[in-house]
Amino acid sequence: MPRISPLQPPYDERIEALLGEMMPPGQPPIGLFRTFVHNEAMTRAMRSWGSYELGPRMSLSMRERELVIDRTTARCRCEYEWGVHVVFFAERVAFTPAELRSITHGSPHDDCWVEPRERLLIRLVDALHDQADVDDELWGELDPYFDAASILDATMLCGWYHAISFTANSARVQREPGAPTFTDVA
Repeated sequence: MPRISPLQPPYDERIEALLGEMMPPGQPPIGLFRTFVHNEAMTRAMRSWGSYELGPRMSLSMRERELVIDRTTARCRCEYEWGVHVVFFAERVAFTPAELRSITHGSPHDDCWVEPRERLLIRLVDALHDQADVDDELWGELDPYFDAASILDATMLCGWYHAISFTANSARVQREPGAPTFTDVA
């Protein structure tokens, strides 16, 4: 059961407009956004950063971005947000079933990871999740593959999705219809 029930339509004009800005055209607002709008000021403040994190100005490719998001939300045990991203992006970024299984349950050393950048992003997320830091060895391995902008984007993206995961988990946001579960990719 949700601890904070998502708002249900009909919404007042202001909330309807805000929710409409947060979703692709024609898509109904997801439960997380309908939960967020209980704090309208917070939701408005988050919108611009969220647009950057999911937008074309980010220095990581869409596939790399989704790798960081899916690994972060899996490590945070946030099945809700992980499932939302898998439904909307996994096919677009061509994640294979083996890659989805590895992102969710595996390691950067799994055979499905052939691109050094992707292995390194998984290691980066794991380091940030486990130690809230990146040791000198990993930093040195990142350096030939990522410029400063990309490292900053990856670390902030991981942190952002920790915050999203903490909120979705704590509020007990319910899984979106049709979204997969962790066991679906086990």
